[in-house]
Amino acid sequence: MSMGLILFLLMTALEIALIVVTCVRATEKKVWRKNRLFVRLAEIVIAIVAILLPYGQKWRISGVLITLAVLAFIVALAILVKRNKAEGDVRKGKAIFSGVMSILLIGFALVPAFVFTGYKGLPTSGVYAVRETSAILVDNTRTDPFETDGSSREVPVHFYYPETESTERFPLVVFSHGAFGYYQSNTSTYMELASNGYVVAALDHPHHAFFTKDTDGKTVLVDMDFMNTALTLNEKMGAEKLYALYTEWMALRTADMGFAVDEIKAAVTAGKTDASWFVPEKNGGAIQTVLNMTDIEKIGLMGHSMGGATAVALGRERDDVDAVIDVDGTMLSEYTGVENGALTVREDPYTVPVLAFDNWDSYNDMEEYAAQGGVHPNAELLKNASAGFRTTVRGSKHMDFTDLPLLSPILGNMLGSGERDTKETMTIVNSLVLRFFNCYLRGEGVFTANETY
Repeated sequence: MSMGLILFLLMTALEIALIVVTCVRATEKKVWRKNRLFVRLAEIVIAIVAILLPYGQKWRISGVLITLAVLAFIVALAILVKRNKAEGDVRKGKAIFSGVMSILLIGFALVPAFVFTGYKGLPTSGVYAVRETSAILVDNTRTDPFETDGSSREVPVHFYYPETESTERFPLVVFSHGAFGYYQSNTSTYMELASNGYVVAALDHPHHAFFTKDTDGKTVLVDMDFMNTALTLNEKMGAEKLYALYTEWMALRTADMGFAVDEIKAAVTAGKTDASWFVPEKNGGAIQTVLNMTDIEKIGLMGHSMGGATAVALGRERDDVDAVIDVDGTMLSEYTGVENGALTVREDPYTVPVLAFDNWDSYNDMEEYAAQGGVHPNAELLKNASAGFRTTVRGSKHMDFTDLPLLSPILGNMLGSGERDTKETMTIVNSLVLRFFNCYLRGEGVFTANETY
């Protein structure tokens, strides 16, 4: 049972008890207010105890329990002020209405506790503590196609990096989230890499991200047309329409990712940021630390879903990318056009080592598709890759390759979480990601992977 449900049941029991006592007895308003004050104080105590418990510590940052305690405290003060200002008996209807509204408000306040688990990541295997910082890169050569004011395209970049006093430089891994995703989608992966001596730059793609911030501090939400289109993709749209959408999406995202790689490389080479970097004053020192430790001669790209497709596309375009990981994404950039009403797939070699994860359903669907003579872009690329690896996790679904089901089982189930424990799936994923990059960015050993786990 979740903490949110436990708290809701306890506080609801208090509210129901107050309703019952008030309705059974002819209760004076003064007594009723005294009883209400007792209930509010009890709710405050429950919230404080929950905050102090080890599990409740997870909610300090979100402020769910603190907010609830403060609200109860404010109501308690109001009751104290009014407790002697009315005579006569309280109406039962008013007592019932007050109790029901209190239960609804408590339920509303505890929504985050119902939806989110307080997940703070998986254990890391590396020797380094992990630090975080962020900046926004402003591409003055591109106009944001989603904006109407002609503003430049902005790419928020969130860095995860090892805390160390060493002058050693660490390989760079750039991550792209999925459609209407978020830069934190695979935080456990970033933490695992950074703890083992990698600099990870997790991007936001504004208007493709569920939400992000711009240089004015404004929240930028996902574009609803993009979201609706991505959610309703199907073959009935026709190959021409699908190809046009894939081309448009990949062009935007690869430009974002390529720009981020270019700016990071330029800043590392120069030893400082330029006018394209919007760095909050509080992050200035940390960004400089990141630049000082980043090895731009060793670059890996990866992403989840559409972000995986983005990494694959950019890996084909650039000669400074040493390894690519596609986490459960259809490689949209491998479609080359339309012929006889069907999408055609690229057949030329892919020269960068690539690791592709498939969820269990996609893995089996792809096998059946191949058996029927279909050509899937992922299968074709892996066949033509200089070093191509494909793997799946039994019982997994699309969102099990992110941290979302661990953060919110409810949202994870809504968007696609399978019978396999997501913690187990992500532990497998993070281990393989680390070993793959260790091999191809650090030259450590020979990489192998089972086809199924």
